Amino acid sequence: MNNNTFNNPISIRKGNLQDLSEMLILFQDTITMVCKGDYNPNQIEAWKSGADNKERRLDVMKEQYILIAESENKMVGFCTLAQGNYIDLLFVHKDYQHQGIASQLYNMTEKEAVQQQQKFLTADVSITAKPFFESMDFKVIQEQIANVKGIDLINYKMEKRL
Repeated sequence: MNNNTFNNPISIRKGNLQDLSEMLILFQDTITMVCKGDYNPNQIEAWKSGADNKERRLDVMKEQYILIAESENKMVGFCTLAQGNYIDLLFVHKDYQHQGIASQLYNMTEKEAVQQQQKFLTADVSITAKPFFESMDFKVIQEQIANVKGIDLINYKMEKRL
């Protein structure tokens, strides 16, 4: 009997514009399935609608450092770093939660920030992701209310000194 959760190895590579459509699907599916215990259906729908902002998504693809995690040529997670010190997006596929993928993506992203001689990392973190970021030594700076399409969502401004 195989007790190994990592049946297939995870590879991580730099992202590119061709990854955008798969990233958006993963973004929406993860929010729908993984965050439903922390946010109500209206909040989930408002948050997912961020994928519809084409201009913002293209800016992410053009201006941010992007890492893609793959298993068997399937995207299982991604992380983006803006301005060298802001973790904008960190999502892991709903079927690949709790396998260390977020940690791998985060650690490689932090390494990039250190190479860019950043002194700290910040992120606006969901209720769902807060325990993960705390496990990576981030501290809550403040609780925030993000208003998305008229719906309030609680998140946290978090920071880590490098």
